[in-house]
Parts: sequence; structure tokens; C-alpha cells
Amino acid sequence: MKSILAPGHLRKVHHIALNVKDMQASRHFYGKILGLHELTGKQVPATLVELVAEGKVANFVTPDGVILDLFWTPDLNPPHPDPEQSFTRAYHLAFDIDPRLFETALAVLEENKVAIAHGPVSRPTGKGVYFYDPDGFMIEIRCDPQPEPKVPSANY
Repeated sequence: MKSILAPGHLRKVHHIALNVKDMQASRHFYGKILGLHELTGKQVPATLVELVAEGKVANFVTPDGVILDLFWTPDLNPPHPDPEQSFTRAYHLAFDIDPRLFETALAVLEENKVAIAHGPVSRPTGKGVYFYDPDGFMIEIRCDPQPEPKVPSANY
């Protein structure tokens, strides 16, 4: 029998790394439009300080503590000019949002003229909208379904 990692051996997602063509556009997108906190100064991991200082890497932290690393790859080009054609093995990165803020997120995307891939969509698992970052990587903002408001029962 082959060895395996048992459930629980992998503790959490440590980081997600994306190659980006335009570092400034990507930093603006993830930091300003999506509101992720960019690590600066002493927050930057020691192994990346030099690359961050050279503008080759930017690090963000998601609300649940996962690090998103952006690696500047100026020659990055998807093999197909149509962004609907996936060019990596990853399909998309999904962020969860409070259902009460979903419409606000849609308005932010529209105001910033972010290209929507599809949606918003509603399904039994909630709502979602899919859109592209500056390099054509698909991002999703999704939320669980809002609970139905409770209607007081009439006591006769």
C-alpha cells in the first residue's frame, strides 16, 4: 500500500501565487478595488523583501489570512486572446462576502469598469459574480443565500 497524507495533515492554504503582467494594475485591482490589505515594511516575509523592493512581487492578505502573492511576469500572455479560454490549470479564485454587501460589490465592479465574465448568478448555494483581474484571471465574489425574513404567525 502506498503512503498517503492523512486527513488533517494539510492544515490550511498557506498562500496563492499568481503571475501578473502589469504589477501596478494588479496592485490597484487587489488592493483598491477588492480592498485586500497589501503587506508592506516589516509585514513582508523576509524571503520576499528584496523582490518586493525591486517591484517584482507584491503580497496581499485575504480576510481569512491567506497570503496572495503577485509575481511580476512582464512577458505573460495567455495562449488565446479570448479571456474565456482558460490559460492556466486554475479556474478561478473565489472570495466570500456577506450577502448584505453583494449588491455593493456589484456596484464597485461596475463603477471601476471591471469586465464581468458572467453573472450575477443565483443558485441554491447563493449568489456569485465572475469577473477578470487585469491579467485575465477569473475572480468570483460569492455569498451564501440570505435567510428568508421571518413572518410573525397570526395567533387567532
